[in-house]
Amino acid sequence: MGSKVENLGALERRFDISISLEKLQDEIDLRLKKLAKTTKFHGFRPGKVPLTIVKQMYGVQVQQDVINDAIHKEFTDTVKENNLKIAGYPRFENKLANEQDALYTVSATFEVYPEIILGDLSNQSVDQLDVRVDEVDIDKTLDMISKQRVTYKPVSRAAIKGDRIKIDYHGVINGDDFAGGKADDVQLILGDGKFLKDFESSLIGMKVGNHKSFDVVFPQEYHGKDVAGKTVTFEVKMNELEMPILPTVDEEFAKSLGVADGDLKKLREGIKKDLEREISRRSRSKLKEQVMRAILETTQIEAPIVLVNQEMERLLQDAKNDLEARGIKANEISLKSELFKEKAEYRVKLGLILAELVKVHSIKNNPAHVRSIIEDAAQSYENPEQVVKWHYASPERLQEAESLALEENIVDWALGQVKLINKTITFDELMGIS
Repeated sequence: MGSKVENLGALERRFDISISLEKLQDEIDLRLKKLAKTTKFHGFRPGKVPLTIVKQMYGVQVQQDVINDAIHKEFTDTVKENNLKIAGYPRFENKLANEQDALYTVSATFEVYPEIILGDLSNQSVDQLDVRVDEVDIDKTLDMISKQRVTYKPVSRAAIKGDRIKIDYHGVINGDDFAGGKADDVQLILGDGKFLKDFESSLIGMKVGNHKSFDVVFPQEYHGKDVAGKTVTFEVKMNELEMPILPTVDEEFAKSLGVADGDLKKLREGIKKDLEREISRRSRSKLKEQVMRAILETTQIEAPIVLVNQEMERLLQDAKNDLEARGIKANEISLKSELFKEKAEYRVKLGLILAELVKVHSIKNNPAHVRSIIEDAAQSYENPEQVVKWHYASPERLQEAESLALEENIVDWALGQVKLINKTITFDELMGIS
């Protein structure tokens, strides 16, 4: 006890722990005697194995277990004595044992949680977005829905943008083949960007049965190293050509979208409500993002490296899981945890700050608010009631909703502190549509 704690940096601390092996001997002997009662050894009945043999078999392991327990107790006691709040896990490093004094010494290095100095939000400005749904927004949405339900029919004319075609192609670089440079019956829609823009534009004007040769210069940053920055000569044959047929926005179209009587006015009203719901969700998300940035920028805090590293690993694993869910093998892509350092540091700092805000300002959850968040999220599913029950059936899933509710409460508190600036933008601007 009474170990001196050294400051190694803003948050890093260290102290030595010395254990007297002589003082631990009684505990070592006691554990060996207990172990002897259940030890089995050839030639002896269970529990009758001589203590000397038990010591030979388990003495080293038992001694190490007792030492480890003593180290952890000493560590815990020292941490309590010095009112230290440990972030992550300590790192223990063995030092040479002092045989003369029968001492076993280790060094414990760790980080502590930072002091959080909350700032003044009164000088921070946050944009409160005002977005209205216009008739043109409803028209654009109907156009998008109709394009999603497009059909195609063969046509005997030259290909134009929007047509669906099938081609054979063969590309060479200075007369030599390259990996992925040849394929048959490849389907694409002209203008969709599945292939390079120069490649697709060269196909416009071709008819079924036509052959064409042309050059395409691949960008320097192209993902395929074999062709990046190089000129590829393509030979292309047009096999099929189909023109798009968009459905007519009429009663039958409305019925296909769930409007039982086919009333187009009801269809437009339904689309308007959906767009307003999306506006509310996105506006709130952007407002929350601004508030969190303001909170972070006005608060003095140092992020514990150990927590940042843990978050980096978590983000890396999430990225790998996402790639594999999309059919991409994560080990084929160079992903390193360092890529997520900035995001990890942001999340660690913000998490610590929000916890401090909750404590200092006594921000609490309301069960009704938690349920409203769950019910709102459930509306995007076919059976909302089952989704709500699914959340309440698991403490982990419910905790996620509670965390979201608490963040919303923090945002509401912060909105009472900052300067709100009303900003009118269009629906397209909100959605990031150029």
